[in-house]
Amino acid sequence: MRDRAPLETARTATAGTAPRRAPVVTPIRPRAAGPGTAPVAMVTGASSGIGAAVAARLGTAGDWELLLNGRDVERLAAVAGRTGGISLPGDLSTPERCRQLADRALGVHGRVDVLIANAGIGWAGRFTDMPADAVDRLLAVNLASPVHLVRALLPGMVRRGGGHVVLVASIAGSVGVGEEAVYSATKAAVCAFADSLRYEVSGDGVHVSVVVPGVVDTPFFARRGALYTRQAPRPVPPERVAAAVHGVLRRPREEVFVPGWMRLPARLHGAAPTVFRRLAARFA
Repeated sequence: MRDRAPLETARTATAGTAPRRAPVVTPIRPRAAGPGTAPVAMVTGASSGIGAAVAARLGTAGDWELLLNGRDVERLAAVAGRTGGISLPGDLSTPERCRQLADRALGVHGRVDVLIANAGIGWAGRFTDMPADAVDRLLAVNLASPVHLVRALLPGMVRRGGGHVVLVASIAGSVGVGEEAVYSATKAAVCAFADSLRYEVSGDGVHVSVVVPGVVDTPFFARRGALYTRQAPRPVPPERVAAAVHGVLRRPREEVFVPGWMRLPARLHGAAPTVFRRLAARFA
């Protein structure tokens, strides 16, 4: 279960000392638009798909300073032009490139209040056929890059007493998916990272949220090398995931599934894994 009490409540006060209360955590509320006044949000993977939809959603709100990262320079520039954001193109496949992106982002407004770590890549096929460099790239982009970006940007949020980290995971990380072993592993690790991080910053005014999409209608499947051909579940538009991201920024939550019914197989997998695996084997 991810709805756990903060770690602070589990600590025992020393003799004669009252338990320390964590301060009330409040959401980041967009303020009046204008240089230096609106909260700064950085979105990775913003050149297409979910990231572009998130940028559009926040851009429509009109009260965010947007920093947009992606690999496709031309598409990213177009998204930035439509949303009023600033384009920060770059690959996130190495720790150094992640640090460089964080430095560039901090150089624009002097801070990043919200990190929406959405960048991700896939690979479909039997694990025994997966090239070693593909394994390394999935681990680097899907798992290491959000960790390195959080490591670079979280200290500033803690010092300011407020911030929000939103990690975009996948239902594959909650239940596992055949022929997506490494992808599933990276997304499961992102969820575990979020859980652990949440305990550490629960008293610092920083929120940590995970958005868990199911199948989303984006170029992701074509780029991973295998189109999505199942009849169910049906893909949802990326705008629906973007609405969920915007929702957790307005009203912080620890975990949101898109669509909401995806929570059921995830919970069944956790509560009765044997039953889940039998059903998965029967209905694929």
